[in-house]
Amino acid sequence: MGGPTIVDMDLPVLPPVRPMLAKSTPELPREPGLSYEPKWDGFRAIVFRDGDELEIGSRNDRPLTRYFPELVDLLKEALPEKCVVDGEIVVVGPDGLDFDTLQQRLHPAASRVNKLAVETPASFVAFDLLAVGDRDLTGESFTERRRELEKLLDAAPGRIHLTPLTHDPDVAQDWFSRFEGAGFDGVMVKSDDQPYMQDKRVMLKVKHERTADCVVAGYRMHKDGEGVGSLLLGLYDDTGRLNHVGVASSFTAKRRRELLSELAPLRENALVDHPWREWADASAQASAEGTMPGGVSRWSGGKDLSWEPLRPELVAEVRYEHVQGRRFRHGGRLARFRADRTPDSCTYAQLDEVAPAELDAIFGASS
Repeated sequence: MGGPTIVDMDLPVLPPVRPMLAKSTPELPREPGLSYEPKWDGFRAIVFRDGDELEIGSRNDRPLTRYFPELVDLLKEALPEKCVVDGEIVVVGPDGLDFDTLQQRLHPAASRVNKLAVETPASFVAFDLLAVGDRDLTGESFTERRRELEKLLDAAPGRIHLTPLTHDPDVAQDWFSRFEGAGFDGVMVKSDDQPYMQDKRVMLKVKHERTADCVVAGYRMHKDGEGVGSLLLGLYDDTGRLNHVGVASSFTAKRRRELLSELAPLRENALVDHPWREWADASAQASAEGTMPGGVSRWSGGKDLSWEPLRPELVAEVRYEHVQGRRFRHGGRLARFRADRTPDSCTYAQLDEVAPAELDAIFGASS
């Protein structure tokens, strides 16, 4: 798919635009001249508007307009005749931001798209302004771009929001802790004098990261066929059921080969009493809609999701960011294996549970 349509658009900044990016930092920086914003868990989106023409492009230059028809009229109502705005598309559920529901909005069938637009309407959160009228603002400081953005969205309609901003690191640290339960990824840090630099990691992000001890119940081979690509992780619930909670990956080529040898003894008779043994059946996987380690879903992109079961005897300490829907929101990273832990100790009880923050603490009742 190509970028947003530019026919008949007369803007000082035209697609494709590569969004400005961020690099991770473990601690919140506190020096002067910084602005802090909540980090959103949604789809990064650049909105281009020229009169009646409005296109929404993703961070990968893919058009998003057709998937979120309910946002088009709202954005036209909120934005001036000519502008380019950087922001995030999110879906707000009962407990906060719902990324799983947001993913389901990317459906190929127009009828399904229109149905979901009514049932699970999306919101747009603006956090940067690249152009307004005939002005290209990408060379201006973030302070100036933010000032202009605040003017534009002073009276925005519901589900079109301006992201909160503070210059106080103590407030940012409070956001980092307090709003996590509502699905936020962490905190973004921007230099007040920074111009908009496309595709450059010039911002900072402070993300939630913790560790959990998980059962290693299987693995997938790396796409090169030379070693382990990812470990399949499980946690026990209150009923004693081992639930698939995600994967640990991102191994070096050397480590992938080492893991293949280290895990080999656990392959013997692995399916005999394996809690996921029914998932090894191809027909069961096909009907699992992605809920099984080898299940096929429309998000798999045709990837081979076949897996090798292991006797669930090995415990791994895994670094993760946060949990959504009883699964790790992003892939985890292996910290180490824990010979001192038994698999039955790997339960959901060890996870940090943060009470959901009220979204209206940020947005008000219009969310």
